[in-house]
Amino acid sequence: MFLSFFLHKKNIVGLLSVMLLFSCSSDSGSDIVTTNTIPSNLVVSAVVVGASTQNPNGDGSGVVNFNISAVNATSYKIRLGDGNTKDATNGSNTYTYTALGKYTYVVYVSAYNGSNLVSTSFSVTVNVSPASIWSDEFNTDGAPNSSKWGYDLGAGGWGNNESQYYTNRADNVIVSNGSLKIIAKKENYQGSSYTSARLLTKGKFSFKYGRVEIRAKLPSGGGTWPALWMLGDNISSVGWPFCGEIDIMEYAGNRVNKITAALHYPGRSGGNPVVGSTTITNAETEFHVYSVDWREGQIKMYVDGDLMLSFNNSSNVPFNHNFFLIFNCAMGGSYGGAIDPNFISSTFEIDYVRVYK
Repeated sequence: MFLSFFLHKKNIVGLLSVMLLFSCSSDSGSDIVTTNTIPSNLVVSAVVVGASTQNPNGDGSGVVNFNISAVNATSYKIRLGDGNTKDATNGSNTYTYTALGKYTYVVYVSAYNGSNLVSTSFSVTVNVSPASIWSDEFNTDGAPNSSKWGYDLGAGGWGNNESQYYTNRADNVIVSNGSLKIIAKKENYQGSSYTSARLLTKGKFSFKYGRVEIRAKLPSGGGTWPALWMLGDNISSVGWPFCGEIDIMEYAGNRVNKITAALHYPGRSGGNPVVGSTTITNAETEFHVYSVDWREGQIKMYVDGDLMLSFNNSSNVPFNHNFFLIFNCAMGGSYGGAIDPNFISSTFEIDYVRVYK
C-alpha cells in the first residue's frame, strides 16, 4: 500500500511567529522583526510491508514504513493512530502495529521548525497475523509424529468411568490421507469392551498464551465422547484441578450437533466448570474449526469463528502458565453417557492443529 500526500502553502497549519523588540535611548530608536521559517511542501508516504494484490493490507507482520519530507523542517511527529507517537529528526521511520487482525488507523504527521508546524492526516489499513509457534498438518501417513505426540494408555478414563481402553495401535490411531484419525471400536481388549486413543504433547510441547485452531470432524454414535483440550504442564506436581483445564471442544454423540467448551479450576471443576455451548450443523459429517484465544486477561473459545465462551482471566485462576494439548475419543463415562448397543466403530478425524503466539 502506498499513500502520498502533498500539502500546499494555502493548507499550512501553523502560525507565523513575529517578535517585536523595542529599544529606546536618548538619541535614537529602532524596531527589529524576527521570523521563524514555516515548513512547507509536506509529503508523506506509508508503505505496508508485504502488501500485494492478494494481501492489500500487508504480509501480517504489521510493519509500515513511513517516509516524510518537508522544506525547512527540522523534526517530525507521527501520531500512529493506536495511541502511540513517534518523534523523529529523520524522515524515514518504521513502525510495527501489534493488534491482531485487520485495523484501519488514522495517522497524523506534523513537520516542525521551532514552534511552527505543518500537518496532514491519512488512513492506513494494516493486517497483523499471529505468529505460528507449533503445528501438525498430519500430511505424513503412518503413526503420528513421535517428536510431537505421546499417548496415555489404559482403561477407566482417570476418574470419568469411561468404558474404553486407550491404546497406541494403528487400529485406534493413524495418520492417513491428510488427517489424524482416532478410531473408537467395540472390541474386548485388556478387560474393556471398547478401544480408542488419547494423544498428548506433554513433555514435547507446551506454551503460555496464544491461539489454537483445530479443524476436525466428529465421530457419531451414542456414547462417543471426543475432546480437544489442554491441561496445565504442572499437573504432575500440583494435581488436577489445580493445574487448570481448558476444554476447547467437547462433544457427546448422544447430543447431536451440540458443542461445548469449558474451563476447570479449583471451585469450578468436575460437574461445575465454567461452560459455554452452541449448536451447529453437520458436526459429524463436515469439518469445523474449533479454537481458543488465550490471553493474560481473557480466554475466548469459538466454533468457525463464532464465540462460544468468554472468560475473564486473572492471577486468581490457574491459566497463566504453560499448557499442553490432548486429543482423545472416550466411550461412555460421565459426559458421553449411555453407549448405543449397536455401536461398532466411529472415527474422530483431525485435519490440522495450529498454535499461534
